[in-house]
Amino acid sequence: MSAAIPAGRPAPSVQQVYDRDTNPAPAVLRAESPATGQSTADVSAERYFSKDWHDREVEQVWRRTWQLACRIEEIPNVGDHVVYDIVHDSLIVVRTGPTEIRAYVNSCLHRGTRLRDSGGCVKALRCPFHGFTWNLDGKLTVIPGGWDFAHIDRHDFNLPEAKVGTWAGFVFVNLDPTCEPLETYLEILPEHFNAFRLEDRYKAAHVAKIMPCNWKLALEAFIEAYHVPCAHPQVMAYYGDENTQYDVWPGVRHVSRMISVQGVPSPARANTPDDVVVEHMRRDMPFFAGKPIDTNGTTPRAALAARAREKIGKSSGTDMSALSDAESLDLIEYLLFPNMVPWGGQSLPITYRFRPNGDDPETCIMEIMFLFAKAPDGSHPKPAEITWLGIDEPWATAKELGSAAMVADQDTDNLKRIQRGLRASKKPGVTLAAYQESRIRHYHATLDSYMAGGNG
Repeated sequence: MSAAIPAGRPAPSVQQVYDRDTNPAPAVLRAESPATGQSTADVSAERYFSKDWHDREVEQVWRRTWQLACRIEEIPNVGDHVVYDIVHDSLIVVRTGPTEIRAYVNSCLHRGTRLRDSGGCVKALRCPFHGFTWNLDGKLTVIPGGWDFAHIDRHDFNLPEAKVGTWAGFVFVNLDPTCEPLETYLEILPEHFNAFRLEDRYKAAHVAKIMPCNWKLALEAFIEAYHVPCAHPQVMAYYGDENTQYDVWPGVRHVSRMISVQGVPSPARANTPDDVVVEHMRRDMPFFAGKPIDTNGTTPRAALAARAREKIGKSSGTDMSALSDAESLDLIEYLLFPNMVPWGGQSLPITYRFRPNGDDPETCIMEIMFLFAKAPDGSHPKPAEITWLGIDEPWATAKELGSAAMVADQDTDNLKRIQRGLRASKKPGVTLAAYQESRIRHYHATLDSYMAGGNG
C-alpha cells in the first residue's frame, strides 16, 4: 500500500509558495489531502482498447453516471436545446419552461428515427420521417394518418426522459432512472467551487477534436503533471511540475484535485533568473503581453499576479484587486468522474470533457471550453459555438485556444504513441507512480467499482 506524501517530493511545496503570496489563497486551497491506502498494483491495459471492456463501460458507466451535457446559457429560451450523444445513446436537452430543463431520448417512438441531429430552438419535436410530433412537455400531439393507429394509446406514447440536474451553470444528465441525486454525486465539489462561481461565467470558446486514443488515456494526460518535463519542456521556467499537489479525499468517490503553481520555476530549474521566469511566461501566454512587468522589489510570481488581476478586472469590468495570487495564476484542476475536468480560479478558466468517439474504444472526443467572467451589465458575448476538429487537424487550428493549443498538440502526439504502444505491449498492465499519479489510481478504483456494479 502506498504512503502519503513521499519524503523526496521537491520543494517548495504548493503550500510553502502560498505562505509567501501577496494576496493569500482561499481556505479551500490551503488544505492538502494526499491519497492514502491506495493499491500499487498495475492497472489492466485492456481497458484502453478492448471492445468487450468498452461495451461493459457503456452499460456500467455511461448509462449510470451523471455527465456534463451543456451550459445553462446555451439554452436560455423555451425551446432552446442541444443534442448530447454518448456512444449509442442520444438525448435532446431542452428548456421546457423558464425554470425547467428536460432531457428526452432522441428517438421517434414510431420507427426510431432521430428527432434532432443538432441544437436550435423549436416549438415542438417533430420526426422528420413521418411527422409524429411531441410538444415540449414530451406529450404526443400529432399522429399523421391517425386513423391507422387506433391501437396506440396516446397517453402511453410520451417521450422517455433521462434525469437532469444543474450545478455551477452546467446542465448534467443521467440515463439511469434510479440514480443517486446530482447533489450527492457531486460530493465536495460545490463547497470547493463556492469561491470560483462558475455560474457567473459564460462559454467564451468551445473546441472539440477527435483524438487518436481511448477516452481514458486522453483524460489521464490532463490530470497529472509528471509528464511535463518531457512533454512540455517550454514551461519549466515558470511552472511547478514536480512539486504539484495531488489531493484525494477519504471517502470521496467522484472528485480529486491537483494544484500546480505558476510564476515560480520548476524545482529542477530552481536557479532560473527572475527576468527569465517572466519572459518565458509572457512568451507562452499572450495574456501577459503588453507593457513590461517590473520585478524590482518583488517576486516574479507577485508581479505576474498583479498583472493578471489588472487584466482580469479590466476584461470583466469587476474589481479584482483582492483576488488571490493562486486564483490569478495557478492551475487549480478538479476531476468529476467520469469525464469532466473543471478548473477553479480566474487565470485558467478551462473545462475539459472526454467521451468515446461513437462505438470505437480507440478514438475519443476531447473538448476544451473557456469560461470567462460575465460582464456585470450583461454586455458579454453569447456563448461560443462549438468548433470541430478532425483527427488529423491540430488544436492550433483553433486560434481561440491561444497557448493552450500548443500544450494540447504536444499531448496529442504522445497519446497516439501510447495507444499504439499499449496494443504492442506484452505487459498486461500499466504501472503508476504512488503520488504523482495518485489521481489516476483513484479514478481507476472508482471505475473498477462501477464496472463491478457498484457506485464508486
